[in-house]
Amino acid sequence: MVTLAEEISSIWCRPKALSAVLFLLNRYIALLGNVYGLIGNFLPTSVEVCPTYTLSRQVLVFLQACIVCVILTLRTYALYGRSKRLLAFLVVIILAFVGGASTETFGRYPTSVTDLPGGCYQTYTAEATIRLGVAWVALSVYELLIFVLTVSKIFKIRGLLRLSLIRSRRNIVVVMFQDGAMYFGAMTLFNIPNILTYYCGPDVARGSLSTFTSCMSVILISRLMLNLHKSIDAGIFSSPTQDDVDDLSILTTRLEVQSANSSHYW
Repeated sequence: MVTLAEEISSIWCRPKALSAVLFLLNRYIALLGNVYGLIGNFLPTSVEVCPTYTLSRQVLVFLQACIVCVILTLRTYALYGRSKRLLAFLVVIILAFVGGASTETFGRYPTSVTDLPGGCYQTYTAEATIRLGVAWVALSVYELLIFVLTVSKIFKIRGLLRLSLIRSRRNIVVVMFQDGAMYFGAMTLFNIPNILTYYCGPDVARGSLSTFTSCMSVILISRLMLNLHKSIDAGIFSSPTQDDVDDLSILTTRLEVQSANSSHYW
């Protein structure tokens, strides 16, 4: 609700490009998932229904993580001048991670179901929770890869000594650097304790931070996208280049349309 006014002005009141659609999917699938979780926690459930409910929650969290990865991938793809080779590389990495993570997350494991007044809970064995934590490890590794690629490209564009964090927010390079660093730093702080609960925590606490970590990921990626949309409608598809005259970074956005390609310069 805090960013609702910015969302209305930057997303709803502007042309609905693919970036805006991804923003809405990321934000409102997570919102509906949280509402579903709250309803499930307060409604009485039977021991037979509890495993199905828990599985549906896992699917929603997994879907949210996939949407975040797609957004990060497209943002990096645009940053690298829409490099098809980089996109193919990242898609292969995503498919490998998704395949491995889904196998571990949705495998059949021995569980014990506890039906409590506040909802139903499944307790897994130590071996099962270690495998369930693979998805979060894979997500952290992919976020690290995206962060390294982002920093590497931006330093090539601007140079380490010329990258100023006090420049105008209209400068797309600074926006990408600041928000990328903020996202990676915050998610590292949230994800490390979450992963540790799977591998080091007591049985009752294993995976207890997964929902919170997923919510924070959605919030941060929404903030990142809003900052980009405040500068330009293309959002995550904004591509910075260097100006040939003053050797400073300026913004060019390549919008692919059916009739022609157009560019907007700031």
